[in-house]
Parts: sequence; structure tokens; C-alpha cells
Amino acid sequence: MRTRHLRFGLYADEEGLAWAGSLVDGAVAASQGARLVERSVLRTLPGSGMTTADLYDHLAEQWAWEHPGQSGGAREPVELRVRLVCSLRTWRAVRKAVLRGLCPQGASPHVCRVPWCAA
Repeated sequence: MRTRHLRFGLYADEEGLAWAGSLVDGAVAASQGARLVERSVLRTLPGSGMTTADLYDHLAEQWAWEHPGQSGGAREPVELRVRLVCSLRTWRAVRKAVLRGLCPQGASPHVCRVPWCAA
């Protein structure tokens, strides 16, 4: 077992972050082979000084395009980082489950609850 990382760019408020975190928790619990070591929300990327607003600005644009005339409210571009101890196979299964939860409607056109991208 090794420590592995998941990174997701999100355009979310506190409620959206809690929802995304619950998707991670559920995927880890269902895996029966992963252990969650740490989950953090970043607004500045370590070592670079680059802000998540600079890196994930396209997510705010996605929100504006999908919700014309609506304010983003308290949403902001952030990065959700997760550290797991698990096998590569389990990491892939957890990642796939989280992505499926973030985008349950698949590839057909739809509006995401929380605009996201997998880093």
C-alpha cells in the first residue's frame, strides 16, 4: 500500500465543498481497501504561489455560461486534495466513483451541481 493523491478543481461554496467531500468519503468507504489520510481545500498552490482562482478560472466561466444572469454567490475556485493509503487499483476505483458522483449524468449535455475538473 502506498500513499496516493486525488486532486479536483471545484467552483464551490461551503455547501458544494461539503457535498464533494461526502462523495470522497462515500467512495473511500465503499472501496474497502482505502484509508483516507488527509483532505484539504487549497486556495493557493504550495511552492508556486499560484492561486487556485488563476488555475481554475474556467470553472467560474462554466458556471456563468450554465447559469446566465445568476450570481456565483460565495462560490470560488478551489482545489480539493485528498491523500489515501491504498493500492493503485483501489485508487483508480475511488477516483472513478468520485468522478461518477460529480458528474452523474455522464457525457450528455447537462449542468453540473458544482463545476469541476480532475487534476
